[in-house]
Amino acid sequence: MYWRALLLCLSLALGFHLNGYTQSHSDTLNKKRLRRVLVGQGILWTGSLVALNQAWYADYPRSRFHLFNDWAEWHQIDKLGHAYTGYLGAGLSYAAYRHAGLPEKKAAWYGAASGLAFLSVIEILDGFSTAWGFSPPDMLANIAGTGLFAAQQHIWHEQRIQLKVSAHRNFYKDPELEIRANQFFGESTPQRLLKDYNAQTYWLSVNPRLFGMPKPWPEWLLLSLGYGADNMWGGRSNTWKDPQGIQHNRTDLARLRQFYFAPDIDISRIKINGKTPKLLKAFQYITLKFPLPALEINSAGKVKLHAVAF
Repeated sequence: MYWRALLLCLSLALGFHLNGYTQSHSDTLNKKRLRRVLVGQGILWTGSLVALNQAWYADYPRSRFHLFNDWAEWHQIDKLGHAYTGYLGAGLSYAAYRHAGLPEKKAAWYGAASGLAFLSVIEILDGFSTAWGFSPPDMLANIAGTGLFAAQQHIWHEQRIQLKVSAHRNFYKDPELEIRANQFFGESTPQRLLKDYNAQTYWLSVNPRLFGMPKPWPEWLLLSLGYGADNMWGGRSNTWKDPQGIQHNRTDLARLRQFYFAPDIDISRIKINGKTPKLLKAFQYITLKFPLPALEINSAGKVKLHAVAF
């Protein structure tokens, strides 16, 4: 979770700066810039992994390297989180490599490899922890996310299908569930946004104009398919034991899969007086779903219309 937050914060903090990378790039290798990129990646990797080890793994006993199949947990929302992180990491690395002068295709694949390598180290750390294990499904999701970015840059030289995320803070009226949420997902809003899978939605936003849709369809208007879940109070079931040893059973709450259809906006393609300002172009690196109305169909067969889905 912490590494996912790290990459998301980087995208928000560096998005505007990285925009300058792709606007000023050339296909002439700048060795000085490349050294800076590699040194920066090394510092970022080392620092974040040390911090992650202290914040996450240090409190759990270690074991021999082992595998753990967690595909059935959390209705696969966590797997989409892995794919999203891989996609985001590949995009940030790609922008840096382009700034260093690497050719388009090489930067795309090197960016994907960098993002995947970072996530792979984390998966290996999981493999030596008794609390988890090396998860092949997680690894496949990491590959899918980085591959989605690299393949599109390789084929189209742009992201026609964007992987995005939205999240919100859930407040649970049921006291038992609110206590469970505070204990399991965290009490602060940042913790809830990162850990509460009931409050996360992952989106594939497609740009119809880039697939041949003619005018007057605007370049900035996207169509999105979203996936989320609700009523999940444990990885596999809604039963748990609290810190006081009391057993809780909330199998009365049906664990739901949620499917969404919604419009989306690519701010980086909005034109003012025929041109897109650099300030707006920077938003291509901020892969958050724009809050707009959405149609939801869930696994219980119910259809809902949301005035704003986020």
